[in-house]
Amino acid sequence: MQIGFYIDQSRCTGCYTCTVACKDWHDVPAGPVNWRWLVTVENGKYPKVFVAFLSLSCLHCAEPTCISACPADAITKRTQDGIVVVDKESCLGKEACGLCEEACPYHAPQFSDEQKARVEKCDLCADRWEEGKKPVCVEACPMRALDAGPLDDLEAKYGALKEVNGFAYAEKNRPSVVFKARQPELLSLASNDDAAPL
Repeated sequence: MQIGFYIDQSRCTGCYTCTVACKDWHDVPAGPVNWRWLVTVENGKYPKVFVAFLSLSCLHCAEPTCISACPADAITKRTQDGIVVVDKESCLGKEACGLCEEACPYHAPQFSDEQKARVEKCDLCADRWEEGKKPVCVEACPMRALDAGPLDDLEAKYGALKEVNGFAYAEKNRPSVVFKARQPELLSLASNDDAAPL
């Protein structure tokens, strides 16, 4: 079984609740490390503009290049659910290595600014799964733009869309994610004849 994420780009308002909830739950200090982050996508020009948001994290790939890049075996993929986890104690640190950060196309493995910082990233709230709960980002989202579960179930429920504005699917890695895209609205200016009277 492979657990993954569903991300509904059409519902996300860019409120950052998911990122704050993640930092709070995992005691990630204020600073550059975010286990979940928000991408803003802007396209077009006035009057036809497109703005969307994308909540991303480690996507627990079927073939994680961070694992093959790590010389210390500090990153592993759990056989029971496919969650990619890190062992910070085994990590050589950014100054001595940092290869996982370079290998990941989504920049999920991260290091703080502290000296001898060791790798950290989303673990899909593995502790919560063991209690029968979904990840904290899913439960915190006020717009219900996130879900998580077995990838086969997510695809059966939401479809199998793998790319949206702001995200390219890495075939080599096969990230465990499905999306619902936000469609660009076709905006047009009303003519003076069509304009409502003041």
